[in-house]
Amino acid sequence: MWCAECESIDDYFFAETYFWLFVPTEETLHKVVSLATASNCPVAQTAEHCVRVQVENPGIGAFLNHLCGGLEGPEFGRTKVTTTPTPENPDIKAIGRITTAEILVRRYQAQWLTTAIDNHAYESWFQPIVVAGGAIDAPAIFAHESLFRLFDEENSLIPPAFAFSLAEQSDLLFALDLTARRSAVEYFSRAKLKGKVFINFNPSSIYDPAYCLRATASAIHQLGLKPADVVFEIVETHRAQDMNHLKGILAFYRKSGFGVAIDDIGSGWSGLNLLEQLRPDYVKIDMELISGIDTNHYKQVIVKHLIEIARQNGVRVIAEGIENEQEALMLTELGADYLQGYFFARPKRFSDRISDEERQAIYDSVSPIEQAMRAPLAK
Repeated sequence: MWCAECESIDDYFFAETYFWLFVPTEETLHKVVSLATASNCPVAQTAEHCVRVQVENPGIGAFLNHLCGGLEGPEFGRTKVTTTPTPENPDIKAIGRITTAEILVRRYQAQWLTTAIDNHAYESWFQPIVVAGGAIDAPAIFAHESLFRLFDEENSLIPPAFAFSLAEQSDLLFALDLTARRSAVEYFSRAKLKGKVFINFNPSSIYDPAYCLRATASAIHQLGLKPADVVFEIVETHRAQDMNHLKGILAFYRKSGFGVAIDDIGSGWSGLNLLEQLRPDYVKIDMELISGIDTNHYKQVIVKHLIEIARQNGVRVIAEGIENEQEALMLTELGADYLQGYFFARPKRFSDRISDEERQAIYDSVSPIEQAMRAPLAK
């Protein structure tokens, strides 16, 4: 079996695109017909609640802008749509791509994102995590956190938060998160860095860990990394809706021999609850608590208690966002196990961008495992 959400990006736009819009009400149907007519696009009602609109490629943006501006919020979200390159009725594949009009508009706006993924216009940079208590000017490196970097067609760096936000809005989070995880493994192996590697992942991007995460796990094994040297760091934990699903993801990682970390502990009341429910190997203290901690008694008390609670439960603590020596010394005094931040090093590129030939060699080495996993089980 395999996960279509993780491993493929659907094509919705063609040289000539036929939009099949399934509308919630007759009023919405009339609006769509009017909007298509205003865009000079041939339109036909093919069923009671279905309209087909023919759009030439140069006019797709204008049509979608009219659609976005002409439909009100609720009906924009309730109008479903798929596309085909021909006027024939949608086949099973096209039906499987049905999405909301809102997401389709976002997908059109995010075409640069799919282009960047397709063209491998991305890299992984790394920031060291150091051992607390050592020489402040030459600390021992414990691990590196992988940080995904995406580039546009002019090779300008795109803010990661913007890229992931747009990916979520356009239903591309699954593909982008998988790309980021694979990139982390590829670049860490290529850079030959020492110690562990922390790889971020968003639990919202994973349906079933046995399928959605297997490509990352396969790449780790094939590239010669030890599972014990890989730590998967959960981001966006405050948005996790299904705690059992999140526990299932972590169980998969642990069963595979990987470490688990939780980001931003202390950022809200849910932090300690997550610590108790998820039992991670590492926690990262929220940067808001770290900033200026050397002169803030209240932050010192809070962080000291967080560290004590973590230590009593066998969890190691990483203080991130350290920007000066005073913060580093204070967090060492409070008992943090590891430190991370601009004071020690900014994220940086450790190797040149991986060529298509190198990446193909990696995929060739991993593909036999993936193919075996996709094959039906023998009866």
